[in-house]
Amino acid sequence: MAIDEAKAAAVKAKLQEREEHIRESWVRAMEARLVREELEKCQKAEGVNHYENCKWLSEKYLTMLKDSQVRRVSLNQIIGTDEFPAPASQVKGYKRIEV
Repeated sequence: MAIDEAKAAAVKAKLQEREEHIRESWVRAMEARLVREELEKCQKAEGVNHYENCKWLSEKYLTMLKDSQVRRVSLNQIIGTDEFPAPASQVKGYKRIEV
């Protein structure tokens, strides 16, 4: 019983950590969105001079864009096991499509 409770507590802690990570990443993404909207306003207001007058805002947006990516977390990463089904590429009848 103690092992199941310990495993459940560990899973619960990882889920909480995941929720915090998702929340923080969404906040960063929304901040980048606000900067992008301000950049668009600046570009429309400045016209042909927006390359010079809005440069600082575009640089800020690019740095925020690199940091604000929301990443996918799989269930295997949360639980830390390989008890789940194989990926689609290993399932019988799966056909890989080359792009």
